[in-house]
Amino acid sequence: MRVLLVEDDLMIGDAVRDHLVASSYAVDWVRMLSDGSTALEAVNYGLVLLDLQLPDGSGIELLKRLRRQGNATPVIVITARDQISDRIEGLNSGADDYLVKPFDLGELEARMMAVSRRHDSVPHPVIRFADIEIDRPEHKLTVADEQVVLTSREWAILDLLVARVGSIVPKDRIEEALYAFGSEIESNTVEVYISRLRKKIGKDRITTVRGVGYSLEDK
Repeated sequence: MRVLLVEDDLMIGDAVRDHLVASSYAVDWVRMLSDGSTALEAVNYGLVLLDLQLPDGSGIELLKRLRRQGNATPVIVITARDQISDRIEGLNSGADDYLVKPFDLGELEARMMAVSRRHDSVPHPVIRFADIEIDRPEHKLTVADEQVVLTSREWAILDLLVARVGSIVPKDRIEEALYAFGSEIESNTVEVYISRLRKKIGKDRITTVRGVGYSLEDK
């Protein structure tokens, strides 16, 4: 999953980014509200972690603007503002969850997964079909009772496909998920990683829709 972190505190930002990257998330970290707005206009994020007190404005205004524009990207507010009235304002403005600093990074990741499951209409963290078992929170993949190891980029793609089993995930959406890992995306990068995934989970599991994208088949 590609995550946008909008946080001006360097210590918190570093800790959150490093933890999520270690858990195979792709993270874009910005420290200004204006940069967050620009990033959201350019990229389809899987989730936003939004601080409320930023140097150039309030995260609440960005949240309200997103919802007015019909942007349903999940947003978790991360803030030191701990009053009940602040929580109510954040949730009423369109936040999917509200986490008060200081927080445990494990709890943050668990809340991210819970929000993502609700948004993707995937009710259970562990997904099973045919001989495949995917534990999204633990990033564990089992095929025919054998554990399979994936790279961070392979997980980023599989996570997109799993959230939309049976539906087409556009190629450009997959490219966006890969860009945040900091490497150049060549014209055939997506095809290369799809090929690697097929070797690990079965070549017939992922269908190519030529000129459009890819679909993970539940069969």
